[in-house]
Amino acid sequence: MQDAITAGPPGPRRTRTLAVLGDSVAVGMGDPVVGGWRGFAPLLAEALGAAEVANVASSGARVAAVRDAQLPAALRAAPDAAVVMVGMNDTMRSDFDARRLRRQLNDVVRALTAAGATVVTIRYHDHGRVFRLPGPLRRALARRIGELNRILDAVAETHAVAVVDLDLLPGAYSPATWSVDRLHPSELGHRMLAAAFADRFAAAGLAVPGEVSLECSGGARVSGFDHLRWLLAKGLPWLLGRGHDLLWFSLRTLLDAVLGKRRTGPHLSIEDIRSPEGKTG
Repeated sequence: MQDAITAGPPGPRRTRTLAVLGDSVAVGMGDPVVGGWRGFAPLLAEALGAAEVANVASSGARVAAVRDAQLPAALRAAPDAAVVMVGMNDTMRSDFDARRLRRQLNDVVRALTAAGATVVTIRYHDHGRVFRLPGPLRRALARRIGELNRILDAVAETHAVAVVDLDLLPGAYSPATWSVDRLHPSELGHRMLAAAFADRFAAAGLAVPGEVSLECSGGARVSGFDHLRWLLAKGLPWLLGRGHDLLWFSLRTLLDAVLGKRRTGPHLSIEDIRSPEGKTG
């Protein structure tokens, strides 16, 4: 009995395995190292003292792929901590459906927390401030990101998981935070992400024995020529491909505003998306 009295409350939980689910940012794109990409995952794992990292993320992944393919692989790793970073690819597609995304994200976070993992997810920034888009496309993307953030807020609140708000991250809109493609974080950006995730895990009760340094130790140096080459070889083709869906969404939204109708698909308030069926009752 005396031992129980003097032992005190248990300390922060240790992390043996970190799981990372998501798209190309979660893969580590934008932070090149010899043999591939590094990204925030190994930096975060080192800060958490995790012995294993199950990074099941894949480039181009949408929320459905995270639920159907990545989640089973993550659960097999029995993670103590998990990062879920996905949704941006969905905002740029013509089949964007808020209710479906809400159900899929809810399935992912519910399964991870039920398995005992401490989960941290995100809210997205205004990427139109980073990747310069024509006005109509930027406004269309901003509306989609706003809708996605309402979904992420609802899922996080439902399962009481921590959130990193990228829009509030200091330096989020600095050019140094982004790689040459302006779609993925640079080495500095990935280090900033790792530090922010570590802070959220610590607040959630996990031990964080290490610290993420923001001092860059590698990565590729880029010049003005690199930017121009990327714009011609990658940027314009990407804009034509992804911008096509956003342009039609923007035109439909404009038409609806003129006609006083709403034909752009589900546009939900946070109350609408608290339940998987989009109902409050």
